[in-house]
Amino acid sequence: MPLDISNALFFIIPPILIWLFNQYGCVVSQGVHLVWVLLFFVGVGSAYFHATLSLFGQLLDELAILWVIMAAFSMWFPRRLLPPRFQHNRNWFHLAVFFMGLSCSILACIKPVVNAFALMFFGIPSSAVLFAEVRRCDDNRAVRLGVRCTFIFVLAVLCWLNDILFCDVWVALNFPYLHCGWHIFIFLSSYTACVLFAYFYAKAEFPEQIPTLRFWPRDDWELGVPYVMLKRRGSVSHMKINNYSSKSSEMF
Repeated sequence: MPLDISNALFFIIPPILIWLFNQYGCVVSQGVHLVWVLLFFVGVGSAYFHATLSLFGQLLDELAILWVIMAAFSMWFPRRLLPPRFQHNRNWFHLAVFFMGLSCSILACIKPVVNAFALMFFGIPSSAVLFAEVRRCDDNRAVRLGVRCTFIFVLAVLCWLNDILFCDVWVALNFPYLHCGWHIFIFLSSYTACVLFAYFYAKAEFPEQIPTLRFWPRDDWELGVPYVMLKRRGSVSHMKINNYSSKSSEMF
């Protein structure tokens, strides 16, 4: 039961992010919503796996995570770091990443251990790129969010390692909840990383929109849910932006 409760954030936060990223999806890329939907399915797969402890549940859980990484990797990988062939036509990069993900998924169904290597193969470079983007960023709010993301990720890894290596010790101490902590912290760090990637991509590819990091429900409370808001230069006032957001909401 605790494990089911610990997956609750996977069902609560993605719909909020879809709502908050309405404007971003209309102006920058509708693909951002795919990432939030895939995070929702990570929660579905995780809940199913821990309820059944079946091989199918394990594959559902791990493949959902893989496709979240692939979608984010494909959509937000910095153009300047792409091979020259992909820099002028990102669609080819999308296609290449899709076929890599498809190949890994097929191999994982044949030999499930492959998925762990696939997650490391794409997860580690993605983390390194995010770290590099935060380091070169001059936005203090983004830097603080990057520090928060890193801190939460470290907590997630510590929970996972303690649960794997010292499970008997924690059970003897009547505290068998570290895997719950892993679920909560890894979700918080994962969606925060996706928000940062979305921000850095918009800042590089759509600088005229003046991407800014905001927090919901209150912008002055940085422990809230982060999202990216776009503000046009020049004649577009805050009132027009709010009207645009309202029209975007009606489209979904």
